[in-house]
Amino acid sequence: MMQLSFKNKIASLYIVTTALLIAFVFCVIYISVSYTMYSDINEDIESESQKHLTEIDVSNNSFRLIHLEEWMEREHNTEDVNPVYVQFIDNKKNVVEKSPNLKRNLQFNSEIPFNTLFDYQLDGKAVRQIQLPIYEGKLIIGYLLVAMSLENTYLVQNNLLEVLTIAYPTILGILFLIARLIAGRSIKPINAIINTANEITKDNLKSRIPLPRTKDELFILSQTINDLLDRLETAIEREKQFTSDASHELRTPLTVIKGTLEVLIRKPRATKEYEEKINFCVAEVDRLNHLVDQLLLLARYENEKQTFKNEKVYLNGIIQDILVRKASLLKLKDIKIHLKMEEDYYCESDQQFVTIIITNLISNAIKYSNQSDAIEIHLNQRKQEIICSIIDNGIGIPPADLEKVFQPFFRSKALNHPTIKGIGVGLSIVQRLCSLLSIGINLTSVENAGTKVELVFQESSN
Repeated sequence: MMQLSFKNKIASLYIVTTALLIAFVFCVIYISVSYTMYSDINEDIESESQKHLTEIDVSNNSFRLIHLEEWMEREHNTEDVNPVYVQFIDNKKNVVEKSPNLKRNLQFNSEIPFNTLFDYQLDGKAVRQIQLPIYEGKLIIGYLLVAMSLENTYLVQNNLLEVLTIAYPTILGILFLIARLIAGRSIKPINAIINTANEITKDNLKSRIPLPRTKDELFILSQTINDLLDRLETAIEREKQFTSDASHELRTPLTVIKGTLEVLIRKPRATKEYEEKINFCVAEVDRLNHLVDQLLLLARYENEKQTFKNEKVYLNGIIQDILVRKASLLKLKDIKIHLKMEEDYYCESDQQFVTIIITNLISNAIKYSNQSDAIEIHLNQRKQEIICSIIDNGIGIPPADLEKVFQPFFRSKALNHPTIKGIGVGLSIVQRLCSLLSIGINLTSVENAGTKVELVFQESSN
């Protein structure tokens, strides 16, 4: 079976619909014209019948024409477009009088009720006739037959039918060409989509589909595909950047370890020096392990298909457990924690991942706080939401870097603070998990004054 192009399919569907509509309209026209013509003939016959009934004199069981001269002068003398035939017969069906234009007698049909119009052939010509009784009192003494030719009506019907029959395929053919032309222009954006798709490769994601001028469905389709291409380009660029940054971050500790070991084997050294270099390498290996764990964690959460539990999470307990684990680091920097939790707070989420989020944020607050600073952690309720605020008084973030801190491996002014160690993926993990868990996150910061992070949880319904 031959497959039609999309353009021809649109044109064909349009023509099928239009063909049905035109066929219906033509049928209505034909029926309306026929009905009007027959109605006019019926009115004329009935009018002529009533008029001729008033032109006879009935007496002594017989009747006669009152104005015979006028009868001879009327239109009944000639065959016009729609001639009227009039005939009077007595009760024995004998012709008493008939119009001069009637060459052959009209036929009386006793099976047809009076005042009923009927059609038949007279001398090979179609006529429509009515037959009315002529009364003298209650006695029928004769009949009036009035007929009109249907030849002109048939001629008009046949001509109209012929015109409609010729016009029907002609109109459909012209409409098909017009529809095909319009459909071809309408689907130009689809051709643009095809051409753009052929141009796009993994190394070329810059091409975009030209948007149509009219904001119709094709405009929305083109815009949606362009938005999809934007997202794909962003995702691939992010992947390239992630790969580049990850390889750089992995190479740095490996280079340090290699350099240390090469220096160590150049000549014999004291035991203490060996211990120092080995401990240094162990520390770098630990840093490398931590880096790999963070990179795997970040790559894992980049997958949107990651599944999560939906359980009742006790936020107070999570925060307190984290602070216990960070106690040695807090003591080392002499940082005081001010907790404000007036009651027990529960939310619906995944406990493991909520723990990762809060752990990373508290770790950052400790890492970027100055010696002997204080960190405030608040839990409070606002309508159906639970707000967890973590506030430090540390080095803060410049306004220009606030939009970048969630990017992987980005560290604001890292060279200005060489003693602060990190790889810059903590906040990326936090943002990704918050997005997947539908947890709101708001970060505000003032350079050299501190940072405030707010997490917005949905309250548990249990």
